Amino acid sequence: MADPQNISIKDYTYALPEERIAKYPLAERDASKLLIYNDGALTEDIYRNITYHIPGHSLLLFNNTKVVEARLLFKKETGAVIEIFCLEPHEKYSDITTAMLQKTKVEWQCLVGGMSKWKKGQVLEKKIKSGNNEIILRANYVEKRTDTFIIELSWSPGELSFAEVLHTAGAIPLPPYIKRSAEKSDTERYQTVYARYDGSVAAPTAGLHFTDHIFNKLQEKKIKTDFVTLHVGAGTFKPVKAETMQEHEMHAEWIDVSKSTIENILKNLDNNIIAVGTTSLRTIESLYWLGVKKSQIKSQEPGELLQWEAYGLAEKNIPVHDALQYLLEWMIDNKIERLITKTQILIAPGYQFKIIRGLITNFHQPQSTLLLLVAALIGKDWKSVYEYAFHNNFRFLSYGDGSLLWSKRN
Repeated sequence: MADPQNISIKDYTYALPEERIAKYPLAERDASKLLIYNDGALTEDIYRNITYHIPGHSLLLFNNTKVVEARLLFKKETGAVIEIFCLEPHEKYSDITTAMLQKTKVEWQCLVGGMSKWKKGQVLEKKIKSGNNEIILRANYVEKRTDTFIIELSWSPGELSFAEVLHTAGAIPLPPYIKRSAEKSDTERYQTVYARYDGSVAAPTAGLHFTDHIFNKLQEKKIKTDFVTLHVGAGTFKPVKAETMQEHEMHAEWIDVSKSTIENILKNLDNNIIAVGTTSLRTIESLYWLGVKKSQIKSQEPGELLQWEAYGLAEKNIPVHDALQYLLEWMIDNKIERLITKTQILIAPGYQFKIIRGLITNFHQPQSTLLLLVAALIGKDWKSVYEYAFHNNFRFLSYGDGSLLWSKRN
């Protein structure tokens, strides 16, 4: 597998005028346009008809993370507004779910707007309503890190979990390129219909187009579905500023995959396995490399998957079936029902896909790691896909239209 560390992000760009960025979703989720790429051929349809373009007995894997209302606004007595953007829990918590279920208080890694107006030791307060009850939410500045701050958030009465506090007090964090404040409708529309586990600060946007109607059609055609969880961090919007990818640090994100889902993937290796979204894809491909790691360190947990680790492990050349079996056997032996760890995998041209055959995804920002992932899947044809989308009035980014991309080997 070729090493992509010397790739220049400047080779993966295109012109994206502001007016082509979708600021709002369409009235109907599944009315969004769908661009289908298969071995160089391009056709288009709408998401409502996506089952026509997927063979029966395929397996679609969705990311069922749920976007949390991660933006908290506090108003000081002077009138100054401090915005706290909750990114991820303090590392003392074993995983995001544990942190989300905390009561009374929690420590979170945050971005803070207006930090110059907030003196250390000064506690911010806001009153929020939960049903007929009034809750006092407090924020205490604990520690400064390189690009973030550790903030202790506490609330009384403390019966609510932190997830419930965010649902009550926070606002949906729309991507920065949408350039508008979140509205009431975004609470529903910037969330997939199958969202289940609190933890993301950005939606897995490929899934926003799916409806109950589409799921029914998938079932009718005997197209199987299953779910993984990757909690999307704010790093998904982090621009690549480095000259080469070697100098770019990929954000690590929590993944959570059940033993039954890994068994399902294992049973369907001879069928088309399709990732719905880049987050699902990164999770699924990470499973293979975690299995490879497990084959090398049988007495230990596989641990996290680091940014470039897959490229070094490729020389092990372990079959996909064997790698997943190593992972499953470890889970069974240790009575583990869910694999919970972090992945930092960066998929770029030179990467060889191990599990997925196709990807359903939106159109991504120029010079982004997501665009590199698309280029890894379909090669230089990413340019013709994006040119077609641009010249045929497709809408771009999170609330925009999307595509079904089949791997070059398909």
